[in-house]
Amino acid sequence: MLAKFQTALHLLFPPRCVGCGDLVESDFGLCGPCWRETPFAGGLVCEKCGIPVHGQEDQAPVLCDDCLRYERPWSHGRTALLYRDNGRKLVLAIKHGDRYDVVHPAARWLALAAKPLLCKLDDQILIAPVPLHRSRLFKRRFNQSALLARALARSLNKPYCLDLLHRPTVSGNMRGLDHGERFAKMQGSMVVNPKRTGVVRDRTVLIVDDVMTSGATLSAATLAAFDAGARDVQTVTLARVAKND
Repeated sequence: MLAKFQTALHLLFPPRCVGCGDLVESDFGLCGPCWRETPFAGGLVCEKCGIPVHGQEDQAPVLCDDCLRYERPWSHGRTALLYRDNGRKLVLAIKHGDRYDVVHPAARWLALAAKPLLCKLDDQILIAPVPLHRSRLFKRRFNQSALLARALARSLNKPYCLDLLHRPTVSGNMRGLDHGERFAKMQGSMVVNPKRTGVVRDRTVLIVDDVMTSGATLSAATLAAFDAGARDVQTVTLARVAKND
């Protein structure tokens, strides 16, 4: 009965590509052209941010130029996409286009990106999103990182806490700021929710964000988790801005 219902539903509402809207074979998928235009991060990647780097895949863990130059407080990090072409389009579709349908495939891509980290994580893992200040949350109506974190946690069957981190101050727009200015603006901008301090202590926290640019936001979130007693912090992002993009 369920199979017949799903077949009828697909006849009425055939699956469409989450990128361009063309017909595809399964729900929440990408068509061939959109798949080719989506820059997934694969091969040998930076151990801290997940961006592809030159070398052999069996090579020991390496760091990209940015992560060699700037210290990252988290232990390991990965990204699913590069923030360009269709990768940028999909991120913005969630962030500003209210495209909740993109969250489902994005969670699958995040899970694949985070797979190498899972063998390093213990049973005490807790998944948490980068928070928005309440004023920005009011304007946007939702936190895209929270949507991604919840979908990722459910796909991995891992515990999550959407309000683990709190942003008591407004950091403002960081567009046009250089690396140092971004970090200075984000310093001390996040804390662990006082109601959740007991949840984070002695646990490994996997922090989820939609985009990593300089790493200032993820650094602030990581330091807040460590200040509250986290044993380890790792990160996964839907997209990473590459220096040449």
